[in-house]
Amino acid sequence: MKEQRQSWSDLYKLEDWWAIWFGSILMALVSIGIIGNDSLLGKIPKLGKWTSNPIDAFPADLIIPLIGLGLGLMILMTIGVYFMKIDWKRFMKGFLVVFLIACLSFLLASQTTMKSNGIGYAIWALLLGLLISNTIGTPQWLLNSAKSEMYIKTGLVLLGAEILFSKILKLGGPGLVVAWMVTPTVIIFMWYFGTRWLKINSKPLVIIIAAATSVCGVSAAIATAAASRAKKEELTLAVGMTMIFTVLMMIAMPALAKYMGIPPEVGGAWLGGTIDSTGAVVASGALLGENAEKVAAVVKMVQNVLIGFVAFVVAILWVTKVDRDPDAPKPNFMEIWYRFPKFILGFVLASVVFSFILMPLLGSEQVSSILNQTKVFRGWFFCLAFVSIGLESNFKDLASQMVGGKPIFLYIVGQSFNIILTLFAAWLAFGGILFDKVF
Repeated sequence: MKEQRQSWSDLYKLEDWWAIWFGSILMALVSIGIIGNDSLLGKIPKLGKWTSNPIDAFPADLIIPLIGLGLGLMILMTIGVYFMKIDWKRFMKGFLVVFLIACLSFLLASQTTMKSNGIGYAIWALLLGLLISNTIGTPQWLLNSAKSEMYIKTGLVLLGAEILFSKILKLGGPGLVVAWMVTPTVIIFMWYFGTRWLKINSKPLVIIIAAATSVCGVSAAIATAAASRAKKEELTLAVGMTMIFTVLMMIAMPALAKYMGIPPEVGGAWLGGTIDSTGAVVASGALLGENAEKVAAVVKMVQNVLIGFVAFVVAILWVTKVDRDPDAPKPNFMEIWYRFPKFILGFVLASVVFSFILMPLLGSEQVSSILNQTKVFRGWFFCLAFVSIGLESNFKDLASQMVGGKPIFLYIVGQSFNIILTLFAAWLAFGGILFDKVF
């Protein structure tokens, strides 16, 4: 397949590059104190908890920052949309509605019972979007603002800043064994199981499910979908399955670890290597104790590093093998570059800048303060993305991707293999077999 040639002008025309610019601008504004706690423009709003009265989630000092966030993101996104040659007027018309649905998703997720049961904003955002698209139907004026890939790519660039190499090195060898040895093994197993045994025709669907299962759920699914040029329906199906099973696993696995008498550090590594959401990993790890929570979080962080690597490998395989015309000349490096999802560069660069420039320059305390605020931005972009995925999808299209239940069977078999293999690796790495015990 011959790819469309790109030029320097694509730095301000393509969505992937704008995801990097959006993320970089927001990280810069927080880092220099323009946005954030005690800053010139005020804090980045985060809804509070509530039990029976939803108004409790909106303290008086949150309203203006919330309005400012909606308007600020609308202006920033509209600038990018304009240069991407998308109708910016149509985008602006529906953006604030998408933002309001995201606010409602955060509100529902912040209810104490929902929060304790792990029903997060991502599930609510997807459900609300699907509810609209499958009942009244998503109107075109709203669909114009449902830019799911633009939002999630920006969120992934922001996620890159949170991958600090100093934290990764704390667990050294044990963390690498669990995160980096198991992950590629599971991907390869699921790829061959899905394509050779189950004979699923859509190879992008297989690789998305494999990446979501083995790396870190939705984030890896999005990156891999971009590299393999998957259909939106395929991505929605993989995201939906991942979020459902994440909730089930974060409740069941800590209880199973306790029942089996697994040591906290081993259990934490097991949870970190298998549960597909960083937030769910931390929450479930906390149920096993402080040490388990720390191990679980770092193992998941080490695993998150593989997002860029997996996307890069998938892009190469799709150009050289999967999508390649057998009669066409062998693709060169530039063909791979044209196909590579550029926003991954932003993900990697953010990690490098925060790990090796800002950390020595500002110190861990100041960097942690910055990251605590960019994480809030990341949450908003992810929420906007999940709302958009729901608005763009309908159950009829999703049903067409089920092909006799094979995708679910692939996920269940792959996740079962992942759970067993990760437990074995966690026992070797954190059980005092290959390395001295961390705690």
